[in-house]
Amino acid sequence: MQKESPEKKEDKQILVFRVASEELGLDISCVREVLRPQEITPLPKAPPFIEGVINLRGHIVALIDLRKRLTAKEMGDETTKRIIVCRVNRFIVGLTVNSLKEIIALSKEDIKPLPEVVSMQMETDMLLGIARVGERIIPILNLEHILTKKEVTELSTIER
Repeated sequence: MQKESPEKKEDKQILVFRVASEELGLDISCVREVLRPQEITPLPKAPPFIEGVINLRGHIVALIDLRKRLTAKEMGDETTKRIIVCRVNRFIVGLTVNSLKEIIALSKEDIKPLPEVVSMQMETDMLLGIARVGERIIPILNLEHILTKKEVTELSTIER
């Protein structure tokens, strides 16, 4: 029984969701809650990937449209749309996604680094790695790098 405890500590719980037609994942430890769509207040002169803000029990939370942030295709079915509320850097933000799929447990060995040719072409370290689950390949987002330094600065002006 004592051998199982250290192994479980190395497992990561990954929330798998859809953005457009793509499956993505993120470490569930940063997720605070998941919400159904609600009234969004748009903000003038906000970055294009910021949908606006919502009032979450008295706190103003900026919504990041992951489809726009990751330059994915159309959003698709709005009935399954969800807001994943999580901590990104020092902010609490909502990530707008098409739908939630599942929560999976992965060991560190299950998450492989990006191929070097791909990582050289990316602007930031947005991806923590890639998980292979059966026949599926799921990119795992690195929320600490989903925003550039300039975008973090812009976001800090919104949340004041």
